[in-house]
Amino acid sequence: MSVEHPIIAVTGASGAGTTVVQQAFKEIFYKQKIDAAFVQGDGFLRYNDKDTEKYISQALADGQHISCYGPDLNDFSRLEECFEQYDKTGRTSIRHRVNSDNAHLHSVDQGNFTDWEETPQDSDCLFYEGMHGGVVAETWTRRRSDNSKPVSNERRASRSNGVNVAQYVDLLVGVVPAINLEWIQRINHDQEKQNLSAEQVTVNILEQLQDYIYFIVPQFSITDINFQRMPVVDTSNPFDQQRVPTEKESMIVVSFREPDKHDLLSYNSRIEGAFMSRRNSLVIPGGQLQHALDIICAPLIEAMLQK
Repeated sequence: MSVEHPIIAVTGASGAGTTVVQQAFKEIFYKQKIDAAFVQGDGFLRYNDKDTEKYISQALADGQHISCYGPDLNDFSRLEECFEQYDKTGRTSIRHRVNSDNAHLHSVDQGNFTDWEETPQDSDCLFYEGMHGGVVAETWTRRRSDNSKPVSNERRASRSNGVNVAQYVDLLVGVVPAINLEWIQRINHDQEKQNLSAEQVTVNILEQLQDYIYFIVPQFSITDINFQRMPVVDTSNPFDQQRVPTEKESMIVVSFREPDKHDLLSYNSRIEGAFMSRRNSLVIPGGQLQHALDIICAPLIEAMLQK
């Protein structure tokens, strides 16, 4: 953690809603006149699209399944170095994976990366959006072993057991739908972005589920705040759904790792339709997400940058 060079990370799987949350943070930065350096998680993929397909095909030929969630395709060490460098100096190296959304900004073919470049020297904070902002190797090894001890909820202590991206993050926010909703969103996302059939996406989910459990799920035990979207319509069979439930068909459970540091009663009174389900949990209507982010996170960011 760095008082001088704070890092904010929003973490969650592709299609989980992290991009919506990123836009809300951009508006907070704009209102507070904060100059943030933005980092996209897909810039830390190991290979471009063409080489990734080759790598996956070879792995399948060898009887192995690899996924977009794990270290086979993601350079966790480089991501940790990125955060560490910013934490110490206020600058770091980033690159962009070019896709249909940002192709107009770069002179690089889609599916490839831009060159590595330094972030601006005078940024106020670093903002990361991707799947691995809370990656800590110790949580993987405990998940893989027979150890019955719960996964540690502490990310601040120094560790000697491999990668620890989360140790440099000052505000870690998790965005994670209920699991059936996660699969519905994943199917819709991959059909639209990758032109895959529902059957192909289903196969991918089955093959990638183990890595999702190992590398994505443990992050949500060490986040400062989680936003979990819960559908209030029938999603019993996520593989037989035509569309993603709308905001009005959802509620969002907001959980706080350290509730004593937050005024949940104030949040509850300021968000229409909200109620407290536990001492550390607030339930809000799906359409109140952006308003809730502003009420909850804007003061945290302001205080962080005033230190």
